[in-house]
Amino acid sequence: MRKEAYELLHRGAFIPAMPLVLHEDRSFDERGQRRLIRYYLACGADGIAAGVHSTQFAIRDPKVGLFEPVLRCVQEEIAAYRARAGREVLAIAGVCGKTEQAIREAEQAVSWGYDAVLLSPGGLNAESETYLVDRHRQVAKAAPVIGFYLQPAVGGRLFSFDYWRKVCEIDGVEAVKCAAFNRYCSVDVARAIAESGRDIALYTGNDDNIIADLLTVYRFTINGKDVCVPTVGGLLGHWGAWTHKAVEIFREIRALPEDAPVPRSMLTLAAQVTDVNGAFFDAKNQFRGCIAGMHEVLRRQGLMGGVWLLDEKEGLSPGQKEEIDRVYRQYPDLNDDAFVADFLQGDA
Repeated sequence: MRKEAYELLHRGAFIPAMPLVLHEDRSFDERGQRRLIRYYLACGADGIAAGVHSTQFAIRDPKVGLFEPVLRCVQEEIAAYRARAGREVLAIAGVCGKTEQAIREAEQAVSWGYDAVLLSPGGLNAESETYLVDRHRQVAKAAPVIGFYLQPAVGGRLFSFDYWRKVCEIDGVEAVKCAAFNRYCSVDVARAIAESGRDIALYTGNDDNIIADLLTVYRFTINGKDVCVPTVGGLLGHWGAWTHKAVEIFREIRALPEDAPVPRSMLTLAAQVTDVNGAFFDAKNQFRGCIAGMHEVLRRQGLMGGVWLLDEKEGLSPGQKEEIDRVYRQYPDLNDDAFVADFLQGDA
């Protein structure tokens, strides 16, 4: 991994999980995709994750054939931005499938200039923990790895503490994204990092608990010594919309003195962001509309033409549009519609 990328990943980064931009006929809208990437960069994002759940795993289907075009598009825009702005930005590629597929995708991502891979356990619930630990070990030989605790509601599973301890001991595992949507599981991951003795960055993927996670530093006594594991950043689907405001909140949290009392207003904000996420991610319907909900918000802002997913059967759940209407009215200070309007005018 490039030295600058390693330092940023471990210092703590704001990384949105990127949605896929399509035309109405479900073909790839490359122009719209590049515009969305430039929006994230203009917002101040520290990185972009592509090929992840938000980007739709079906991009790998040979009949769709979008894995390489989408990932190359992202890396090209990031490289151009780095050169233009002189600011470091992480390129993170989602990889999935059994070991052979994951290795192949990781090798491709590295060849296209990606800094690290987010290794999804999705679709592998029948495999043993031993198999999945070894999968991390093999993929880490091809690319720096971000481990991933994926919540069961969207295809993940519960893992043992021992599993995470073994994953964190693997050279080449540089970070873990905890998106278990479960506080007990989050503590397991943090404790595994602490007990591993390795320098591993903890990222929140808990879209239901973003602010509280970012405010949390875990502390454990290991061999008689206090070991602290801070949540240094986030890699989040929720950050794929209303991004400029989310970056402001992230920077505000990072600027808080280490031992300063947490303002009660920050905890109020935490509840508000969770409420917004419930609408965007369709929590009332077990997250069935989580991708479509993000598309709907981006559509309203003019960053997408419509709520079009690769699977024509997928879309907004009944009542989800009304829930998005509600949080728009309820929390007007959390959207970045004015910023987006200015961005689109300048990017035209």
